[in-house]
Amino acid sequence: MARVTIEDCLRNVDNMYELVHLATKRSRQIYKGSNPLVKSKNRVVVTSLREIAAGKVKAVYQKSPADAGDDLPPMPN
Repeated sequence: MARVTIEDCLRNVDNMYELVHLATKRSRQIYKGSNPLVKSKNRVVVTSLREIAAGKVKAVYQKSPADAGDDLPPMPN
């Protein structure tokens, strides 16, 4: 397979900081035993970048504790 580039990965994530965070998280998952989603004979970091470039891995955002109350109904008077 051709070399994976940052530009390939940035098509599927918002910015390079998110890319680094996502690649790190996915690399740790693969290293701990998770099955890779793409065939690769490369190291886990390159495999995770290939998964991101292929669109097989997406970031999932959770609300921060400060934003957790935003979806609650208003308190009655």
